[in-house]
Amino acid sequence: MSICAKEVWIYRCCAAKTSISSRTPQPGWRTPCFSVPNLALRPQGFTLTDLMVTVALLSIVAALLAGGLTAAKQKSRLAVCTSNLQQINKAMLSFCPDHNQTLPTISAGDNRNLWWFYKEQLRRYVGLTGESSQKDTVFACPNDRGYSDGIPFHLSGKFDFNSYVYNGVTLPGMPSIANLQLSEIKQPKKTLLVMEWTAHAPLSWHKSKTGKANTPFYCDAESVTGFVDGHVGLTRIYYDGYNAAYTQDPIAGYDYQYSAN
Repeated sequence: MSICAKEVWIYRCCAAKTSISSRTPQPGWRTPCFSVPNLALRPQGFTLTDLMVTVALLSIVAALLAGGLTAAKQKSRLAVCTSNLQQINKAMLSFCPDHNQTLPTISAGDNRNLWWFYKEQLRRYVGLTGESSQKDTVFACPNDRGYSDGIPFHLSGKFDFNSYVYNGVTLPGMPSIANLQLSEIKQPKKTLLVMEWTAHAPLSWHKSKTGKANTPFYCDAESVTGFVDGHVGLTRIYYDGYNAAYTQDPIAGYDYQYSAN
């Protein structure tokens, strides 16, 4: 007879002589092989507290994933914009040797704004043929949100389907490098050549402090800009609180200028 069977037999014998309720365990007895389950310790299932904790954890994970995806998307768009401006900046510098080392200017009889329509003089230098259109993706910043017309600049013929402006504002009294020879620019590393439109404001399409709104302008808004020496990058743009950025050079402490000297 096994040990367990013997214990059962002993238990039954004792139970016949003494009721279980009055029986006092004797010293040295082994615990029987069987026992009555403790219902109080049995798992009670998925509680409301468990559910709330799970939902909270899932919400945190979802927020982290969404934030990571948004950051990655913004980084990708900045990379595309920077690449576009690098190509346009290079095209502008390639234009000069074919035109007596001179930067674009207004053609005779052309009343369009040079700072937008310089694109017509550069098109072939970025491999574009035919008329300007919304398909000219090299001139389209992915974050372009336009200004007062409610659509991105690069989707509008009014701005020659172009997100980027040339440092060639020819209005009286404005700093400009239009129609200058490259040799006349004394600080090519600091002098702007082409840039996102936001550098004229200033606003930012990539690190906006106004969300998707185009007001108010603010100091140190960052825009992708290209320089006469060929380098391209994010640049802090000065704002005095009254005048659009392109109307003047910044105060000391900034690494760009609109004027040639």
